[in-house]
Amino acid sequence: MKFVSIRIITNNIKPLVRFYEHISGLSTIQYTEDFAELHTESIVLAIGSVRTLQLFGGSHLATPESNRSVILEFRVDDVDAAYHRLAEYLGENIVQMPTTMPWGNRSMLFRDPDGNLVNFFTPVISETKTNAN
Repeated sequence: MKFVSIRIITNNIKPLVRFYEHISGLSTIQYTEDFAELHTESIVLAIGSVRTLQLFGGSHLATPESNRSVILEFRVDDVDAAYHRLAEYLGENIVQMPTTMPWGNRSMLFRDPDGNLVNFFTPVISETKTNAN
């Protein structure tokens, strides 16, 4: 098995697509007005409108803007530089400024336009030491 994608279902796809393009510096592939993908080195972030749920059996399957348990995590080269680049853009959506976590990541936490939590992090403990734990 290979984990390759995560999908966000939204009521309003355009702002979410623009947001993820802005924070990542990557372009999405917009397949239809209801579906786009952001390809990173390791995984695809898919963004679909609620209308795409009809293809799976109905809009009752997912509730946009209601995530309270999943954090989308992106490893970046320098979380402090990312913070300085995005602070004004994110504004009040920043939940936590860059902070070094006990497990060895320097992280910043913020919300996307739908309220989903996003974590940008940079490991600050060497990979060898982290993998040994």
